[in-house]
Amino acid sequence: MNKKPLRVGMLGFGRTGRAVATVLFNAPQTHLEWVVRRSMSSRHQSVAEVLGVESPHPAPFHTIDEMDAGALLDRFPVDAIVDFSGEDGVLYYGEAAASRGITIISAISDYPEERLELLRQLAERTVVMHSPNITVGINFLLMAAKVLRRILPDIDVEVFEEHFRSKPEVSGTAKVIAGELGIEHDRIRAVRAGGIIGVHEVLFGFPYQTVRLKHESIAREAFGNGILFALDNLRDKSAGFYTMEDLMRPYFQLDCALPKDAAGAPPADAG
Repeated sequence: MNKKPLRVGMLGFGRTGRAVATVLFNAPQTHLEWVVRRSMSSRHQSVAEVLGVESPHPAPFHTIDEMDAGALLDRFPVDAIVDFSGEDGVLYYGEAAASRGITIISAISDYPEERLELLRQLAERTVVMHSPNITVGINFLLMAAKVLRRILPDIDVEVFEEHFRSKPEVSGTAKVIAGELGIEHDRIRAVRAGGIIGVHEVLFGFPYQTVRLKHESIAREAFGNGILFALDNLRDKSAGFYTMEDLMRPYFQLDCALPKDAAGAPPADAG
């Protein structure tokens, strides 16, 4: 039975936000209803215009000064809000979304503690998920690294990250990885060069072998794929605060049956 497409509203339309909007706009399981920006800084009135396509769901732009979030959600209702804006974006929509039971997915990379506390408070009334890096790959890397760290807690561990030349600070994702593995942030090895979107690597060194876990973002649309994964796995959740690890943990149950391919047969390399 096909599930009804989710109506999604989005905050933020920078480089990453635009890539995510492209994925949501083209995905059959979502209808991107609108995008909220700080200002209408271009002649384009909708995501469809930006992409140069015709659509019965053009996903118009709105600004935070145009109307308050309550009025926006009443006039243009959605099932979920995806936030790629900034640390203060939740102050605009958070209360209005929670009071209407609208799912909140925040992908802000470096929240101050007071914003995280606000998200936890909102999660008492609706489904809230926060991930500083919402790509499926980086979260798989993090979970696999934590498993290996628990198996061999005394091995040497180093964290590396690479980003575009103009990124000044150590990435929030690298800080999360280091923190989860018990590594001080000042030990993170950072490289800045060209237009690298994002590379994160964890090196485990122990006698006679090494293990390297590496993730590279080839295009920012990877964040959109992560949003689709989150939306799908949050559909039936009750109110509460979730992370990507919460959503991915069931897939780490290796004693369950192997998945079948589209023809109904086990994968060819299943053994």
